[in-house]
Amino acid sequence: MKNIGFLSFGHWSPSPHSQTRSASDVLLQSIDLAVAAEELGADGAYFRVHHFANQLASPFPLLAAVGAKTSRIEIGTGVIDMRYENPFYMAEDAGSADLISGGRLQLGVSRGSPEQVIDGFRYFGYAPAEGTDSGDMAREHTRIFLDLVEGKGFAEPNPSPM
Repeated sequence: MKNIGFLSFGHWSPSPHSQTRSASDVLLQSIDLAVAAEELGADGAYFRVHHFANQLASPFPLLAAVGAKTSRIEIGTGVIDMRYENPFYMAEDAGSADLISGGRLQLGVSRGSPEQVIDGFRYFGYAPAEGTDSGDMAREHTRIFLDLVEGKGFAEPNPSPM
Protein backbone atom coordinates (compact mmCIF):
# COMPACT_ATOMS: atom_id res chain seq x y z
CA MET A 1 0.00 0.00 0.00
CA LYS A 2 1.35 3.40 -0.96
CA ASN A 3 -0.82 5.89 0.96
CA ILE A 4 -3.69 5.86 3.39
CA GLY A 5 -5.99 8.63 4.55
CA PHE A 6 -9.54 9.25 5.67
CA LEU A 7 -12.64 10.90 4.24
CA SER A 8 -14.99 12.59 6.70
CA PHE A 9 -18.59 13.48 5.90
CA GLY A 10 -18.56 15.78 8.91
CA HIS A 11 -22.08 14.84 9.95
CA TRP A 12 -23.49 16.41 13.11
CA SER A 13 -26.74 15.91 14.94
CA PRO A 14 -28.28 17.58 18.00
CA SER A 15 -29.16 14.10 19.29
CA PRO A 16 -28.00 13.45 22.89
CA HIS A 17 -26.37 10.26 21.54
CA SER A 18 -24.11 12.16 19.12
CA GLN A 19 -20.62 13.30 20.01
CA THR A 20 -20.88 15.95 17.29
CA ARG A 21 -24.00 17.89 18.19
CA SER A 22 -23.28 21.11 16.30
CA ALA A 23 -21.43 22.51 13.32
CA SER A 24 -18.85 23.86 15.77
CA ASP A 25 -18.31 20.38 17.21
CA VAL A 26 -17.76 18.80 13.80
CA LEU A 27 -15.34 21.52 12.67
CA LEU A 28 -13.23 21.39 15.82
CA GLN A 29 -13.29 17.59 15.94
CA SER A 30 -12.29 17.44 12.25
CA ILE A 31 -9.17 19.45 13.04
CA ASP A 32 -8.38 17.14 15.97
CA LEU A 33 -8.99 14.09 13.78
CA ALA A 34 -6.54 15.31 11.12
CA VAL A 35 -3.87 16.05 13.75
CA ALA A 36 -4.32 12.59 15.29
CA ALA A 37 -4.27 10.93 11.85
CA GLU A 38 -0.98 12.65 11.04
CA GLU A 39 0.49 11.58 14.40
CA LEU A 40 -0.51 7.96 13.61
CA GLY A 41 1.22 8.14 10.21
CA ALA A 42 -1.74 8.63 7.87
CA ASP A 43 -1.04 10.41 4.61
CA GLY A 44 -4.30 12.21 3.87
CA ALA A 45 -7.23 14.02 5.48
CA TYR A 46 -10.16 14.70 3.16
CA PHE A 47 -13.53 16.28 3.82
CA ARG A 48 -16.86 16.02 1.99
CA VAL A 49 -18.78 19.16 1.11
CA HIS A 50 -22.58 19.03 1.44
CA HIS A 51 -24.82 22.08 1.34
CA PHE A 52 -28.26 22.15 2.99
CA ALA A 53 -27.41 19.24 5.33
CA ASN A 54 -26.03 18.84 8.85
CA GLN A 55 -22.59 18.19 7.37
CA LEU A 56 -19.47 20.13 6.46
CA ALA A 57 -20.29 22.76 3.86
CA SER A 58 -17.54 25.39 3.45
CA PRO A 59 -14.24 23.55 3.20
CA PHE A 60 -11.62 26.28 3.00
CA PRO A 61 -11.65 27.61 6.59
CA LEU A 62 -11.42 24.00 7.80
CA LEU A 63 -8.65 23.10 5.35
CA ALA A 64 -6.68 26.19 6.35
CA ALA A 65 -7.04 25.34 10.05
CA VAL A 66 -5.99 21.72 9.43
CA GLY A 67 -3.06 22.98 7.38
CA ALA A 68 -1.97 25.26 10.21
CA LYS A 69 -2.18 22.49 12.82
CA THR A 70 -0.40 19.79 10.79
CA SER A 71 2.90 19.67 8.93
CA ARG A 72 2.97 16.63 6.65
CA ILE A 73 -0.45 15.17 5.95
CA GLU A 74 -2.08 15.94 2.59
CA ILE A 75 -5.38 17.80 2.99
CA GLY A 76 -8.26 18.06 0.59
CA THR A 77 -11.83 17.60 -0.45
CA GLY A 78 -13.86 14.73 -1.76
CA VAL A 79 -15.64 16.57 -3.46
CA ILE A 80 -16.61 20.19 -4.08
CA ASP A 81 -19.76 20.53 -6.19
CA MET A 82 -18.74 23.15 -8.75
CA ARG A 83 -22.37 24.15 -9.41
CA TYR A 84 -22.18 26.12 -6.14
CA GLU A 85 -18.79 27.74 -6.61
CA ASN A 86 -17.62 31.15 -7.73
CA PRO A 87 -14.36 30.09 -9.39
CA PHE A 88 -12.65 33.42 -8.65
CA TYR A 89 -13.47 33.34 -4.94
CA MET A 90 -12.61 29.63 -4.82
CA ALA A 91 -9.19 30.29 -6.37
CA GLU A 92 -8.46 32.86 -3.66
CA ASP A 93 -9.67 30.59 -0.84
CA ALA A 94 -7.87 27.52 -2.20
CA GLY A 95 -4.71 29.56 -2.70
CA SER A 96 -4.80 30.78 0.90
CA ALA A 97 -5.40 27.28 2.28
CA ASP A 98 -2.58 25.92 0.11
CA LEU A 99 -0.18 28.63 1.32
CA ILE A 100 -1.09 28.02 4.97
CA SER A 101 -0.58 24.26 4.50
CA GLY A 102 2.75 24.67 2.73
CA GLY A 103 1.48 23.31 -0.59
CA ARG A 104 -0.33 20.23 0.73
CA LEU A 105 -3.81 21.04 -0.61
CA GLN A 106 -5.45 18.55 -3.02
CA LEU A 107 -8.94 19.33 -4.24
CA GLY A 108 -11.53 16.94 -5.59
CA VAL A 109 -14.29 18.59 -7.61
CA SER A 110 -17.46 17.34 -9.29
CA ARG A 111 -20.30 18.49 -11.51
CA GLY A 112 -22.78 17.57 -8.80
CA SER A 113 -24.99 14.77 -7.62
CA PRO A 114 -28.48 14.47 -6.12
CA GLU A 115 -28.81 17.03 -3.38
CA GLN A 116 -30.86 17.96 -0.34
CA VAL A 117 -32.89 20.62 -2.17
CA ILE A 118 -33.94 21.00 -5.79
CA ASP A 119 -31.52 23.21 -7.74
CA GLY A 120 -29.80 24.32 -4.54
CA PHE A 121 -27.13 26.14 -6.54
CA ARG A 122 -29.75 28.74 -7.47
CA TYR A 123 -29.86 29.82 -3.81
CA PHE A 124 -26.14 30.57 -4.14
CA GLY A 125 -26.90 32.85 -7.08
CA TYR A 126 -26.01 30.48 -9.94
CA ALA A 127 -28.15 29.37 -12.87
CA PRO A 128 -27.15 27.57 -16.05
CA ALA A 129 -26.84 29.77 -19.12
CA GLU A 130 -29.60 29.57 -21.72
CA GLY A 131 -29.44 26.25 -23.57
CA THR A 132 -27.19 24.58 -20.95
CA ASP A 133 -27.75 22.50 -17.84
CA SER A 134 -26.25 22.46 -14.36
CA GLY A 135 -23.54 20.00 -15.43
CA ASP A 136 -22.44 22.40 -18.18
CA MET A 137 -22.37 25.22 -15.63
CA ALA A 138 -20.23 23.14 -13.26
CA ARG A 139 -17.80 22.29 -16.06
CA GLU A 140 -17.53 25.97 -16.98
CA HIS A 141 -16.89 26.95 -13.34
CA THR A 142 -14.20 24.24 -13.21
CA ARG A 143 -12.58 25.45 -16.45
CA ILE A 144 -12.41 29.02 -15.13
CA PHE A 145 -11.04 27.83 -11.76
CA LEU A 146 -8.31 25.78 -13.46
CA ASP A 147 -7.36 28.73 -15.69
CA LEU A 148 -7.09 30.95 -12.61
CA VAL A 149 -4.91 28.57 -10.58
CA GLU A 150 -2.68 28.06 -13.64
CA GLY A 151 -2.11 31.84 -13.63
CA LYS A 152 -3.95 32.78 -16.82
CA GLY A 153 -4.84 36.46 -16.87
CA PHE A 154 -8.48 37.47 -16.75
CA ALA A 155 -8.68 41.21 -16.06
CA GLU A 156 -6.95 44.39 -17.17
CA PRO A 157 -4.98 46.05 -14.38
CA ASN A 158 -5.94 49.63 -13.44
CA PRO A 159 -3.04 51.92 -14.49
CA SER A 160 -3.85 54.27 -11.59
CA PRO A 161 -4.85 52.17 -8.59
CA MET A 162 -5.78 54.01 -5.41
